[in-house]
Amino acid sequence: MSSPAQRSDLSTWGRRVLPVLLLVALMWVVEVVDLLLPLSLDQFGIRPRDPGHLAGIVLSPFLHLGFGHLVANTLALLVLGSLLALSTRHLWLVTTGVVVLGGLGVWLLGGPSTVHIGASGVVYGYAAFLAVYGFVARRLGQALLGVLVILVYGSMVWGVLPLQTGVSWQAHLFGAAAGIGLAVWLGRRDRPRNARRHGALTLS
Repeated sequence: MSSPAQRSDLSTWGRRVLPVLLLVALMWVVEVVDLLLPLSLDQFGIRPRDPGHLAGIVLSPFLHLGFGHLVANTLALLVLGSLLALSTRHLWLVTTGVVVLGGLGVWLLGGPSTVHIGASGVVYGYAAFLAVYGFVARRLGQALLGVLVILVYGSMVWGVLPLQTGVSWQAHLFGAAAGIGLAVWLGRRDRPRNARRHGALTLS
């Protein structure tokens, strides 16, 4: 039998990860609705420099070009989102910041006459945040997590380059840039007091 402390820990983990599961579940619901009803929801993605489609900045992560596209993003979202939720208290702030800042970058600088959809910008934002945050915050545990993320997901760096036709490298690039910016801002804010004085990594 598990102890009350163990049950409490599991309950805390569940509460932290639940928002990630709900975000991914919403993406699947939207894709099923788009498949079953003649709504053509993908048209509501980001249309660069079109003031009539600014809402696409927020809507685009929930839109995917079929289930293959969605499946490709789901696993990374679950893993990286759960790591972010469990290692920091910044899941909502990072998610919102990556969606808005990364999406705004795509809206401003994306290719003309294109529509950008998919959650890969959020995936890149999560990965970039996790890779940087622990070093800036000077927290040893989260810095080691950052190293693990770099080792496992480091090949994603090629996705920020315009190497593959039909893939929104702009979403990858600006999502990652937003993640790094948020990691620097929040990491500096979250540094332990003694680390601010002495510049040492601390356990978290």
